[in-house]
Amino acid sequence: MAQLRLALAQVNPVLGDLAGNARMIRDRVAEAAAAGAHLVAFPEMVLTAYPVEDLALRESFVEASRRALVRLAADLATDGYADLPVVVGYLDRADENALDGDPGRTLPQNCAAVIHGGRVVGRYAKHHLPNYGVFDEYRIFAPGESLTVVRIRGVDVAIAICEDLWQEGGPVAQTRDAGAELLLVINGSPYEREKDDTRLELVRRRAAQAGCTLAYLNMVGGQDELVFDGDSMVVGTDGVVLARGPQFVESLVVVDLQMTPSTVDDAALPEGVVHVVVSSEPADRYAPVDPPMYPRLDPVEEVWRAVGLGLRDYVRKNGFRKVLLGVSGGIDSTVVATIAADVLGGENVVAISNPSKYSSDGSKDDAAELAKNLGLDYRVVPIQPMVDPFLASLGLTGVAEENLQARVRGVIWMGISNQEGPLVLANSNKSEVSVGYSTIYGDSVGGFAPIKDVPKTLVWELASWRNRYAEARGEPPPIPEATITKPPSAELRPGQTDQDSLPPYEILDAILAGYVGVAHGRERLIADGFDPATVDRVIQLVDRAEWKRRQFAPGPKISPLAFGKDRRLPITSRWREEGEDRS
Repeated sequence: MAQLRLALAQVNPVLGDLAGNARMIRDRVAEAAAAGAHLVAFPEMVLTAYPVEDLALRESFVEASRRALVRLAADLATDGYADLPVVVGYLDRADENALDGDPGRTLPQNCAAVIHGGRVVGRYAKHHLPNYGVFDEYRIFAPGESLTVVRIRGVDVAIAICEDLWQEGGPVAQTRDAGAELLLVINGSPYEREKDDTRLELVRRRAAQAGCTLAYLNMVGGQDELVFDGDSMVVGTDGVVLARGPQFVESLVVVDLQMTPSTVDDAALPEGVVHVVVSSEPADRYAPVDPPMYPRLDPVEEVWRAVGLGLRDYVRKNGFRKVLLGVSGGIDSTVVATIAADVLGGENVVAISNPSKYSSDGSKDDAAELAKNLGLDYRVVPIQPMVDPFLASLGLTGVAEENLQARVRGVIWMGISNQEGPLVLANSNKSEVSVGYSTIYGDSVGGFAPIKDVPKTLVWELASWRNRYAEARGEPPPIPEATITKPPSAELRPGQTDQDSLPPYEILDAILAGYVGVAHGRERLIADGFDPATVDRVIQLVDRAEWKRRQFAPGPKISPLAFGKDRRLPITSRWREEGEDRS
């Protein structure tokens, strides 16, 4: 049997920071070398970070990526790691594919490079280019056509990239035909709830189809609305998990593989297979190390970690030091403030209480207690002295008066942000964003919306989980119990509750899961047992709020279908889900 010590570098690159990402790669290669690795792998497009979106269409950016790769190869040799093969994802171009008939321009490609001996000795271009959900790769990239197999220490390693694993045939089938012993798949796969189970099932199936061990490496970190959760793994042909990395944190996953000797025959390569020999001599026999086997997180904790990572990286990667948000004593602002304090430190969270004449003493007390528990930079700025002149001048009543209060609060938050520099966070949850239950240019202001993809019912679950987590660690629960148990209210008029305007959240979220989440129409929702009048009301609210959602801040995606790139609907449309064709 041949032995191979594989190091999977589950890292968090910064988009566009080619020099910084290269330094990070060099540091991790040094760590892997110290661990005795024979092969080090990095995630999809790690050199540029991912997804680069239309930056890939800028020739200057493509050329910068190519130059950075060549420089990285030379630097690794200078560092003393010329003999250690490294697989790196990067942005390249397909020289043979002219764009729009212009021979001076070429299509970019999503590629993996094999670095050895101070140079690039192998290259693989992603075959399957996703064109659904958040992905636009079919529009941006040129597909690859060949499979690259690299012989390292007598073990033949096939390379594939992310979507190549999700599609039938292609590189997986080629891997089996080529006779490779290991299929290495580098990924930039965004987090969604329960996706870790889906991935594991997929990796097991593909390992069996490829007829070899499969190493699945995923990046970690936040990039705008996407969160990459790591969860790298190695699975044998029998479906047994040989190693598994942690979720939502960086890690070097080192695993010793016992492989059959290489069988790829250069004289009889299947069509479309490129074979690169780095080293044919097997490694000297050594005692294997115990592989990491990190347990999966609780499903609610997963969401907490995903939102926290997305928020932390959005703040840090965009150069902010602090965040600011309004804290009302309600469940949404409480959860957002607690997540922010967890990932940024309470001292870096400016919490503004803006009581009005309608604010209850209980809510004001809950906001103050939360700020004390978390160590927030807590400030109280009453809004009534600012609201009253507007009312006196404009004579606003009813909903207009309610919205005025929210807009005055938004002006306060943005004013402090302009003066002191913190990023303003919007507190709206997915239920509210779905039905437009927020004031545009009021409580919806902000540069990032951490719980934008979190339904209201899940917000309560997150709060309860966070308190239990604290108690399990021997710490006082940070979230006041009254905040969790009291009826939700915007407190913009006397005695107001959310259910004055909306169905109960457990019903609302269930309808939204069908209408927004999986695009079920009115008749299907009614067939599922929902009250027709309630369905009509919710559908109308969702459809009429599209213009608001277009102006909403980005926020971390945690569901299979989040508002933004996942769901693209027209603002101007006369189509209505009313059970009849009005065409």
